[in-house]
Amino acid sequence: MTEASEHQEGSADEPGAARGETKRSLGVWTCTALVIGNVIGAGFFLAPAALAPYGAVALIGWLVMAVGAMCLGLVFARLSRLSPKTGGPYAYTRQAFGDFAGFIVAWGYWIAVWSSMPAIALAIVEYLHVFVPALADVPLSNPAIALIAMWGVAFINMLGVKEAGRLQLAMVGIKLVPLLAVSLLGLFWVDWGQFTPINPSPLPFFLVLSATAPLIMFAFSGVESATVPAGDVKNPRRTIAIATIGGTLVAAVIYLSGTMSTMGIVGLDALAHSDAPFADAASIMWGPWAADLMAAAAILSSIAALNGWTLMMAQVPMVAAQNGLLPPVFGVLNRRGVAAKGIAISMGLATAILVLQASGAPTLIDIYEFIVNLSITTYMVPYVFCCFAEGIMLIMLGRRVGFIAPKGYGLIAAIAFLFSMWTIYGAGADAAMWGFLLILAGLPVYMVLQSKTPNTL
Repeated sequence: MTEASEHQEGSADEPGAARGETKRSLGVWTCTALVIGNVIGAGFFLAPAALAPYGAVALIGWLVMAVGAMCLGLVFARLSRLSPKTGGPYAYTRQAFGDFAGFIVAWGYWIAVWSSMPAIALAIVEYLHVFVPALADVPLSNPAIALIAMWGVAFINMLGVKEAGRLQLAMVGIKLVPLLAVSLLGLFWVDWGQFTPINPSPLPFFLVLSATAPLIMFAFSGVESATVPAGDVKNPRRTIAIATIGGTLVAAVIYLSGTMSTMGIVGLDALAHSDAPFADAASIMWGPWAADLMAAAAILSSIAALNGWTLMMAQVPMVAAQNGLLPPVFGVLNRRGVAAKGIAISMGLATAILVLQASGAPTLIDIYEFIVNLSITTYMVPYVFCCFAEGIMLIMLGRRVGFIAPKGYGLIAAIAFLFSMWTIYGAGADAAMWGFLLILAGLPVYMVLQSKTPNTL
C-alpha cells in the first residue's frame, strides 16, 4: 500500500477528522457519561428481578463478570490508544483482520444494538407504572409507550451528536444520585439471611453460574461505547481510555452493591415477581416517596441508555457504509452530519421485534430474557474479534504501545476472550442459533456490495 493510499484510507475512516478538529464536541466527562449511561441502563434496573431465582450465585456472577468486563474495557482502552478511529469494534477489527471480518463485526454489532432497544424501552414503561398503575391494564399500552420513547430519542439523535451528548451528560448526572443511594446506603438495610443457601436451585453450581452470565454481561455491554464516536472525541487517545476504564469501574461497583441491596431488602421471592425492584427497595427503606424518586431515576436511566445506544446504532453502520461494507444508505448524512436514514431503518427493525415479542410473550421478563439472549450472542462477536485485534495490529506495525506490557496484555486479552465465549455458552443453544443465523443473513448483503466494488485476486 502506498503512502498516498494509506492517507486516503485514514481520512475515510475518520469522519470526525474530515469535518475538522474544531467539530469535535465530546470530552472526558461526556464520554464517561456515555459509557456509564450505556452500561448502567435499563438492563440493570431489571436484572435483580431476572437474577432473583439464582440467589447468591448471582452475586458471585457479578464479581466474576466484573473481572471480564474490566478486561474488555482495558482491551478497548488500549485499542483506542493504538488506533482512535470512529467505529470502535468495527474499525479495530477491519484494520486487524480485513474487510470481511470488519463486515461481520459491523453487521453483528448493528443487529445487537437495534435488537436490544425494545428491552430498554420497555423498562421505561414498567417503572412508569409506579406513577400510573392503571396503564398496566390498558391493552397495548406497554408497546405503544415504548415506541414513543424509542422514536423520541431517535429524533434527538437526528439533531446532532453534540445534542445527543448533552442529553447523555444530563441524564447520567441526574440518575446517579438516587441509584447510588439505594445501592450503597441500602447495604445497611440488607437481611443477609436472604443469601442462604448460596445456590437455591437443584442445578449444579457451574450451570447456574453460567445461566447468570448472559443476563449480567448484557448489563455490562457498552464498555466500548466511548470508542465508537472517536471522530467526534477531543484528544481521543487520552479521553477514550480514561472514559472506558473509569466508566466500567463505576458500573462494576454500582452493579454489585445494587444487586446485593435489592436482593437483601426486597427478598428473593418478592423480587422474582417485581416489575420495579429498585423502587420496591427504596419504598421499604424510606417510604413511598423514595419509590417514586427511584422510579424516576430508572426512567431517566433507561432514556440515557436509549440515547447512548442510538448514537452507537448510527455511528458503526455509518462508518462501515462509508468504507463500502454496508449499504450506502447507512452512510448518508443529513445537514447536521447525522446518519438519520440509518437511524430510521434501525428503529424500524427494533419496532418490528418489539411488536412481535409483545404480541407473543406474556410478561416483561419473558420479553427481556428473549432479547437478552438474542442480542448478547451478537454483542460477543465483536468482543471476541477485538480481543485479538491489538496483537494483530502490533505484529503488522512491528512495535508495542500502551500502558500494559505485552505479557500483561496477552493475559488480559485471554481473560476477555474466555469471558466472551462463556457468555455465549450461558445464553444457550437457541440464542446461539438465532444469533448465528442473523449474522449469516448478512452474507448476501456483503456479496452484493462486493459485486459493485472492483477487486483483483
